[in-house]
Amino acid sequence: MRIPIASVCVFAGSNPGTDPAFEDAAVQLGRMLALRGINVVYGGGKVGLMGLLADAALDAGGTVTGVIPKDLFDREVGHTGLTELLVVESMHERKLAMADRSQAFIALPGGVGTFEELFEAFTWTQLGIHAKPVGVLDVHGFYTPLLGFLDDVVSQGFLTPTHRAHFLAGTDPDELLSRFQSWEPTTVSKWLGPEDR
Repeated sequence: MRIPIASVCVFAGSNPGTDPAFEDAAVQLGRMLALRGINVVYGGGKVGLMGLLADAALDAGGTVTGVIPKDLFDREVGHTGLTELLVVESMHERKLAMADRSQAFIALPGGVGTFEELFEAFTWTQLGIHAKPVGVLDVHGFYTPLLGFLDDVVSQGFLTPTHRAHFLAGTDPDELLSRFQSWEPTTVSKWLGPEDR
């Protein structure tokens, strides 16, 4: 049986994006996590989807932990109203601190920084470095092309179906969190063999 999720790391854009649905999703996710008593861990910024997520969680009475490197504090406008703000030396320290404080990972829409964080968390699940669910909030089909690409990666022999199944998706926060609650890690003894193709 899985340990209940007490803290979720959320990767999100430092810009709001062009679709108002992205902002709505950040607010909805932050509020939902707070109302469920789940701590939000994120990149510590005050702007974009990151800031909307944090503010929504705080406004709903939740707790929020931000982790931000010193050299990004000014550029990403570090949020000084959080429950906890950790200022670290590097991006590597940031990602490790966020992972250490979380039992699951969700990506909202974002740019290459969001993708990089998301895929590192997914890789760590694949490699067994951690046993934590990873998923995307597929707002207005933002991640649909990526999900299709991962299916292609499986069909072309670079990812096992078992590992592909570890990359979760939902179109609303409740759906995604429900998938997290029922997720179980699996052990694959070999990355790819004839039986996986």
